Amino acid sequence: MTDLPLPVPSELTRPYWDAAKRGELAFQRCSACRSAFLYPRPLCPVCWAPDPKWEIASGDATISSFSVVHQAPYPSYAARVPYVVAVVALLEGPQLMANVVGCDPDDVHVGMDVVVTFEERGELSIPQFSPVEKTA
Repeated sequence: MTDLPLPVPSELTRPYWDAAKRGELAFQRCSACRSAFLYPRPLCPVCWAPDPKWEIASGDATISSFSVVHQAPYPSYAARVPYVVAVVALLEGPQLMANVVGCDPDDVHVGMDVVVTFEERGELSIPQFSPVEKTA
């Protein structure tokens, strides 16, 4: 069990968390205007059409913005500082906020290519992102 805060899945967010548990990153797409978005909503945030459909993302993303956290917001995060919180833009269009892991915080930069990874926390898998390994 983890002492880090955990989200509480709802009926609306359950498909997102179920996909994460399978190692997949889910997002919604509007059937009417085809807009792709996160976080889960019952209506499209662009055209307000009801009942968006779930899709699985490739997991590829680019860092749009980030911050390095040096002061833990809760005692349970103290061992993790410094850590990176970033806004990442998925290849499919939606953006989400997540941690960047697997690299030195000083190496993170806007425009960096990252790929989704998952951290097991209790019954949930939390999407995070790590740098794309460059092939020679």
